[in-house]
Order: sequence, then C-alpha cells, then structure tokens
Amino acid sequence: MKNTSLEKHIVKVLTSAQILNGVGVAGTVAAGSLLVSSISKSESLAGLAQTSAVLGAAAMALPLSRLTLHGGRRLALSVGYAIGVFGALLAIVGGATRILELMLLGTFLVGAASAAGYQARFAAVDLSTDESRSRQLSMVVWGSTIGAVAGPNLMEPSGNLAQSLGLPRLVGPYILAIISLTLATAVIALYLKPDPFLTAVALLPPTSLVDTKPSTRSTLKLISKTPSALFAIVSIAVGHVVMVSVMVMTPVHMAHVDVTLTIIGMVISVHVAGMYAFSPLVGYLSDTLGRKGVIQIGLVILLSAAVIAGRSPGNHAFTLGVGLFLLGLGWSCTLIAGSALLSESVSEELLPSTQGASDLIMNLTGAAGGALAGVIIATMSYGWLCAIASIPVIGLGIWSLRAKTSQHG
Repeated sequence: MKNTSLEKHIVKVLTSAQILNGVGVAGTVAAGSLLVSSISKSESLAGLAQTSAVLGAAAMALPLSRLTLHGGRRLALSVGYAIGVFGALLAIVGGATRILELMLLGTFLVGAASAAGYQARFAAVDLSTDESRSRQLSMVVWGSTIGAVAGPNLMEPSGNLAQSLGLPRLVGPYILAIISLTLATAVIALYLKPDPFLTAVALLPPTSLVDTKPSTRSTLKLISKTPSALFAIVSIAVGHVVMVSVMVMTPVHMAHVDVTLTIIGMVISVHVAGMYAFSPLVGYLSDTLGRKGVIQIGLVILLSAAVIAGRSPGNHAFTLGVGLFLLGLGWSCTLIAGSALLSESVSEELLPSTQGASDLIMNLTGAAGGALAGVIIATMSYGWLCAIASIPVIGLGIWSLRAKTSQHG
C-alpha cells in the first residue's frame, strides 16, 4: 500500500534540493564560458566549460546509480551534490590561478551535481502509483525553474562577493554554487528519510528479488529486450539531443547579425521557461492521456519548433523566441513522459541501473549533438541545423505509431 503523506514529503524534500541545485549550477553555465575565454584568451574555447560539465554529468550517471543500489537515494544524491561542491572549489582555484586544466576539472565535477539533479526526478517516483507517477516526477523537474531563473541573475552580486574576497569576479557563481550545493547536500542527508528506494525495495515480496547490481552490459541488454524501456530511453535522448543542438547554436545565429546580448538572453530565458515552467501540466497530461501520447505531442511540438526557428532570420527575436519556447516545451514532454514510462517498464529493484543508463545516454547524445551542431552551422547554416535535427524527431514519431508500451504508456 502506498503512503500518500510519505510521497508528498519525499517530493517536497527533492524539490527543495532541486531548487538549491539549480541556483548553484545555472549561474556557472555563462560564468564558466566567460572564465574559460578569459583564461585562454580565445572565444573559440569558451564552450569547453559546458562540454566538460555535460561530460561530467554523463560520467557520474552510472556511479550514482550504483550508489543508489548499495545505499539508497539519500546516499547517491548527497554524494553527487557534495562532489559538485568540491568541483566548484576547484573551479574557483583554477580561475583564481588562471590554470585552465584545473578550472575545467572543476566544471567536470560540478557535472556530478547535474547528474544528481537528473536522478532526483526518478527518486520522486520510487513510491508513486501509476496514476500519479508523472505528476510527482514533474514537480521535481519544475523545481529546476526557480534555480534556472535565479542562478544567472545572481551573477552580479556573487561577482561582487568574489571581488570583495580578492578573487576574480567570474568565480563568483562558483562561490554561490558551493553555498547552495552544500545546502542541497544537507537537505537530502537530513530530510530524505525514510529512503524512497530502499523503502520501495523493502515492500517487494522476497521471491521477486533478482540481481539488483547488474553490470552496465547486462543493463543495456535488459533495456534492448524491453520494448517500452527502449522506446522511453530513445524518446528522452531524441528530445534532449534536438533541444541541445538547436539551443546552443541559437545565440550564434543571432550574433551573426549583431543582436544584443540582452535580446539573446531574453530568447534563452523564454526557452528555459518552456523547459520547466509547464512541467506540472505536462505531468498531469502524461498521467491522464498516457505516456506515449504525451511523447507524441512532444515530438509534434519539437518539429514545430524546428520549422519556426529554422525559418527565422537571426534578427527576428520574436519568432526565434516562439521557436525556442516550443523547443523547451517539447523537451519537457519527452523527458517527463519518457522518464515515467521508463520507471514503470522494469522491476523496482532494477530501476537505478536502467535510470543511470538513461541519463548516461541522454548526456552523451546531448554532448555529441552540441558538438555536431557547431560543425553544421559552420559549414552550412542554422536553417539546415534545424532541418537535420528534425530527422530523428520524425523517425521516433514513426516508431511511436507502432511502439508497444506499458498499460499506462
């Protein structure tokens, strides 16, 4: 029997930690790029900070899932946030001493906090029912909204703090990350009790328990043999790679015609709103219409986003804003519905390993998409980038018409 009050408590704790995580990580995105550019004296290397952070999140996905299997969600999430604290400290030292390699190692480890944030959404559904799974998950995703909006806006005061300590202004967001991620670690360690994963496993009948620590190879083999799990992971990956590849090149597309940084920032802010602000609505629709139906809606939205953005000149901020908002909303649909579908496609005790594999694949495809997008826009155009990004969306849409999913999917 599911305990509704316990469910609500767990979601509140996870959402609180996610807000703190978002505040800490979001501000380091822009600051990291600027810091790399300042240290290396090369704008072409600015993207290394974000690339290293994404690769860090990918690298930590499976280790954190292993920690969940050994000691539960509380252990895994608190360790992930704590590694992020250490990474922020290294980034500060690297930025202050102008040692690029040390600064990039720091951003790589900050990626562990992002990996913990991704896995927090799965922790929200450990004790949920089929009827509430997407809504519980979406509330934790929604918690990222506050952090994503607040983090970048705290760059100025955090920069003032860094300057008052005799440090470069650009390391200020990393000081903020140390504070907020330390608080997130404390929230999880002190209040995520009882542990949702360990509680869920304890409720299983003894005869249902199998190998709860499968290897990566056996996990991927299990996914390939479970159609609904495979469809869910591909949906998450496709939504993520399309979102990342188009989003990271939109500022470049706009900068080609000398659009101001303020306007570019507004377009990206609208995109972030599309990603997170409507998560509860997406979760509600996923629980009522079904997972596959919402994934299909997300694919239509992503395709619309590619068409609108791809046909927009760099100085048409309004239409690009509409395209980028839809891009974020389509991503939200594939992430939330796909994550819910994955969580109900395998047995409870195997969830951490499959969820870790999902986050690994999502982050690796995102990193590859961002890198490939740069090549496409350099050799072709932004319009061609959007057209090429539509291909996996269309392919997944065709697959979805024949895909068999779980009863709620």
